[in-house]
Amino acid sequence: MDAMRDWNELLGDAPVLPVVAVDDPERAVAVSRALHAGGLRCVELTLRTDNALACIERVAAQVPEVVLGVGTVTRASEVAAVVAAGAHFLVSPGLTPALAEALRACPVPALPGVATPSEALAARDWGFSAVKVFPASVLGGPAFLRALGAVTGSLGLCPTGGVGPDTLADYLGCPKVFAAGASWPCKGELIAEARWGEVTRRARILAERAREVL
Repeated sequence: MDAMRDWNELLGDAPVLPVVAVDDPERAVAVSRALHAGGLRCVELTLRTDNALACIERVAAQVPEVVLGVGTVTRASEVAAVVAAGAHFLVSPGLTPALAEALRACPVPALPGVATPSEALAARDWGFSAVKVFPASVLGGPAFLRALGAVTGSLGLCPTGGVGPDTLADYLGCPKVFAAGASWPCKGELIAEARWGEVTRRARILAERAREVL
């Protein structure tokens, strides 16, 4: 199967990837269900907390309706563990030679992070068909994405970092952008306060705006 088609099928009709940092497995389950209820098919749980692996395992077991990604993968040694925990895809903030080899060898799709044209071309040469562009807003926002897409051929782009309801359409409207990552619908304070209705409301806003663009 074509690699970009893999990503399109994973994301469904609302190509927004909610980026979640959560330390409690029960809250990981609750926020994943809330995001899915708002129309976002995928959830990216990051390896930024001490209990991240337990959260991944719990969501994989209890929320099978979501397509579960694992983000902030920074070491080759983490790849096998998160795949075993139930990840359907992996995301990294950057790419080293060792990490590139591990991601290429893993049995699920991987989205390596880049911040420059040189890094994007290196990822393409390593065999990746799509990359995460991070931190997108710091790098120059949609203008940077348009410039990057003009020189990286068919490489798919997924901007993450600073994407929200007011900028989502601009990002998704850039050539070569097939999805956008956003933490706005699942901010840490919403998780801490168990405001699952607000998480669903925000997810619905992003899902609807994404569908309007496509």
